[in-house]
Amino acid sequence: MLQPTRRQNHHRRSSALHLLLIAAIALWLAGCASLPDSVQRPVSHALQQAETTRLGRSVAEHMASTGQRHSSGFRLIGATEAAYTSRLSLIDAADRTLDLQYYAILADPSTGLLLQRLRDAAARGVRVRMLLDDFNTTGANAQVLRLAFVPNIEVRLYNPLPGSRRSLAGRLLGSLGNIEQAQRRMHNKMFIADNTLGITGGRNLGDAYFGQGRDSNFIDLDVLAAGRIVRAMSASFDAYWNNDLAYPVQSLLTPGELDALKKADDPLDRPDADPGTPLLDLSPARLTWAPALLLVDKADKIASEQEGQGDTVVDGLLRLMAATREDLFIVSPYFVPGEPMMEIFAQLRRAGVRVRVLTNSLASNDAPLAHVGYARYRKRLLEMGVELYEMRAEPGAAGSALGSGSGSGSGGMARVARRGSESSTPREPGAGGSVGASSRASLHAKTLVLDHSLLVVGSMNLDLRSQLQNSELALLIRSSTLAHQVEQGARPVLEQDTYRMALEDGQLVWNPPDGPPIRSHFEPDAGLGMQWLLKLIGPLAPDEML
Repeated sequence: MLQPTRRQNHHRRSSALHLLLIAAIALWLAGCASLPDSVQRPVSHALQQAETTRLGRSVAEHMASTGQRHSSGFRLIGATEAAYTSRLSLIDAADRTLDLQYYAILADPSTGLLLQRLRDAAARGVRVRMLLDDFNTTGANAQVLRLAFVPNIEVRLYNPLPGSRRSLAGRLLGSLGNIEQAQRRMHNKMFIADNTLGITGGRNLGDAYFGQGRDSNFIDLDVLAAGRIVRAMSASFDAYWNNDLAYPVQSLLTPGELDALKKADDPLDRPDADPGTPLLDLSPARLTWAPALLLVDKADKIASEQEGQGDTVVDGLLRLMAATREDLFIVSPYFVPGEPMMEIFAQLRRAGVRVRVLTNSLASNDAPLAHVGYARYRKRLLEMGVELYEMRAEPGAAGSALGSGSGSGSGGMARVARRGSESSTPREPGAGGSVGASSRASLHAKTLVLDHSLLVVGSMNLDLRSQLQNSELALLIRSSTLAHQVEQGARPVLEQDTYRMALEDGQLVWNPPDGPPIRSHFEPDAGLGMQWLLKLIGPLAPDEML
């Protein structure tokens, strides 16, 4: 056998020393990076005279003329086209204010048009407040922050991470000194016009959320809300906006970074042409009026010292689930139940309650580690009689799901053409292409239906990360009409686009909608390399980290 030469040994030692030097520099930079002190955060609040706007008058006149006994109205938005045009409609209809709160706004062509409309709204005198979680404001996505320099637009970043914005890796290196805090993210999602109409649900803003991703598209569900419940949404926005964890963009960038950001080539300055379809009709007559409640985590939940203090959104949902009498239907893309939820499922099954769960398969999951957490509980769930459905990443029949509409309608969660893929990486921001037969699907909707009468739509996943670390919100609507729309729309998805899980002699079985059952120790349609990697590192990760 050939022995390494002295030169080769020297080269190896030099390479090792080089890597150690890089690691030391990274750790030193992490220790040096810090957030600014004495930040000026001018306090502001939602519009108080909403009835003076066009949207406010429209809602008030409809309620007066129809004698509505409920003060809040709702419309499901699942189809990607409706999800996009509804937001454009809110921007165009706003007279006084627009408030946006998101975990991620990506620098994609679809977002470019939305942000250009926001600029136009600001130019006509609309006050725009944008509150973003800071995790995704790196690389090309940092261009979204340029809106902070547009008159009438304020942009704040929640729970910001110290360090460079050139790449996500650089941001993570800058956060090595406080990894625990870096994991805690603001996951809320809201889009509010004139404190009168608002959209909330699972979607962030980016091509993959509007059916325009080249490689992957999310199946999601939002709700358009009107009336009193929107005032509760605005109050929540104000609490986060005025919190000490919200930093104005200008306070986080050095003069050099500010100058570079202003001079950089902005992909959002050249948005695609307007969509060829009409904007969504915002008429109150199209809404279902029903009693509702907003559950939202406190704005300081993600502060490290706050863990374990007070109820969270997921805590409230667990209590609701425990009170189910007949039927519980759960849609959660990242489903890691944990022992408290498992005990609730066991109690429900002993009481004869039907429990169904729709979640991602490994192949359709864009967060493979979350699948590790789910897989730990899969056999136990099946043994207690919980019905499990895993979304397939392969082509399915065209149509709509989790709602009654399709195409440009407002029905529930729309299905897209898809194919199996080993990759769970969404398209690069700004890349061309559109959804089609080559696009895989990934479940992203977060919703529950309890006893066919209570509908929950929100930003939360049913996992320990949402319960303990991230801030979340959930809209509870007491409406058998809307609950029925979701259940009816979900039926073709469960029948045609999922694996129905089973357990035979202790072995997992994936039952596809057509073809023979799959009995294997490996997950169908997913790459073997990823599966072996997850098998190796999965046992080392606690549930709350997945």
